[in-house]
Amino acid sequence: MKVMVVGSGGREHAVIRAIKQNPTVEEIFALPGNGGIAADATCVPIAATDIGGMTAFAVEHGVDYCVVTPDDPLVLGAVDALTAAGIPCFGPDKKAAVIEGSKVFSKNLMKKYGIPTAEYRVFDDPVAALSYLCEKSEYPAVIKADGLALGKGVVIAADQNEAAAAIHSIMEDKVFGKSGDHIVIEEFLTGPEVSVLAFTDGKTLVPMVSSMDHKRAGDGDTGLNTGGMGTVAPNPYYTKEIAEECMRTIFLPTVAAMNAEGRTFRGCLYFGLMLTPKGPRVIEYNCRFGDPETQVVLPLLESDLLTVMQAVTEGRLSEVEVKFKNAAACCVILASRGYPARYDKGFAITIPEEVRPYVYVAGAKVQGETLVTSGGRVLGAVAVEKDLPHAVKKAYERADAITFENAFCRRDIGARALAALTKEL
Repeated sequence: MKVMVVGSGGREHAVIRAIKQNPTVEEIFALPGNGGIAADATCVPIAATDIGGMTAFAVEHGVDYCVVTPDDPLVLGAVDALTAAGIPCFGPDKKAAVIEGSKVFSKNLMKKYGIPTAEYRVFDDPVAALSYLCEKSEYPAVIKADGLALGKGVVIAADQNEAAAAIHSIMEDKVFGKSGDHIVIEEFLTGPEVSVLAFTDGKTLVPMVSSMDHKRAGDGDTGLNTGGMGTVAPNPYYTKEIAEECMRTIFLPTVAAMNAEGRTFRGCLYFGLMLTPKGPRVIEYNCRFGDPETQVVLPLLESDLLTVMQAVTEGRLSEVEVKFKNAAACCVILASRGYPARYDKGFAITIPEEVRPYVYVAGAKVQGETLVTSGGRVLGAVAVEKDLPHAVKKAYERADAITFENAFCRRDIGARALAALTKEL
């Protein structure tokens, strides 16, 4: 088989490594890939949003199967175009990808079908939005741009001044373009956060191992929000009882709601959850694998990833076994100093040979024969061990063995999870 994976980050590197394990796979194309992915796939300089370019390439090179992982191409209709050209795909079509592409759509969907989430209001006028917050006067308040915003379209405003600045920035300065034409203002929820990725073919839904992301740049959840500084799996807060409740009140109702709307979802549906004192609530949906959650979830998958993906595409997920290891995983992200704001790049990366199999590269390119930094989040060092304490320890050993100028990482990835485990015991 010839397989094409669309995307260029650590998530795509993890997907490619997993797909490589299938003995029928002869060649993997990464569009556009990155310098680290180049060791595991043939990188092709076609942007993930170039739908016409990727479709033409897939047809010309006889691609047998395609995995579209980033949000942008999914929302733009990459799966629709590839499918129309005769290329089977893993990922939702454009109609289903709107569950992430529009927060207004997803919030209204949850309200209509009784799926538990935060109370909210939708606004298309900045004056009306600010007036509502003045009247309500409840802080913190959560302000979200409606459309895709590179994971940066959410502001938690601590007071009226911060709320006014956020509304002005999103709706009037258009820092996220048309994504800010509408905003959602939500109540602020509290509790442990959980990420649950799930395979679904629109009929059957199979959750993957739960995980815990660490979004802030600094230790102790300080600093700016990032795309994710590290993850652990499974998430100790996500008990068997909570998992059963989520399946009953959130997961299956979401699949049914999308079917009822004529937007059947096939692919990986990501549930961002908050375990509030009143029960689990949906913070957000994503229409694809999370990053860096994928880097800890897929190494725990015992079943063959490509076989599961094909079953999703063909609507026969119920026929395949999806099995995970009874183990734990940790991913520590090494980033460029200054990320997620301004940072320098072009620094040589040294990865010891014995560590390479446990590294997923995100922001790096090959310069001559040297791998150099080219992004904010550069790579993730991963470990799978018998339990979480061992996984965290080993992931940091591997991260500390990698060097490049201006490197930094959080030193407390997994700390909250370990504390929760200790409390349980």
